[in-house]
Amino acid sequence: VRAEGEGREEMKRMSDIFGGRIIEVTDKTYTIELTGAGSKLDAFLDALDKGAIIETVRTGASGIGRGDRILKA
Repeated sequence: VRAEGEGREEMKRMSDIFGGRIIEVTDKTYTIELTGAGSKLDAFLDALDKGAIIETVRTGASGIGRGDRILKA
């Protein structure tokens, strides 16, 4: 999302409200990771100024193995 000037703090606040994590910061943008139900993601996107959204990426349910047992070849 675009995050410049006074909008940076507002974008951080919106991310916090919805339980998002800012995973990358540049001078002009934030990359925000947000997980949860589709309705939560939709509400977050609806709450943002549409001009602030540069790109969105959404996936369905996913899983990842953890621990030594999974890593054995």
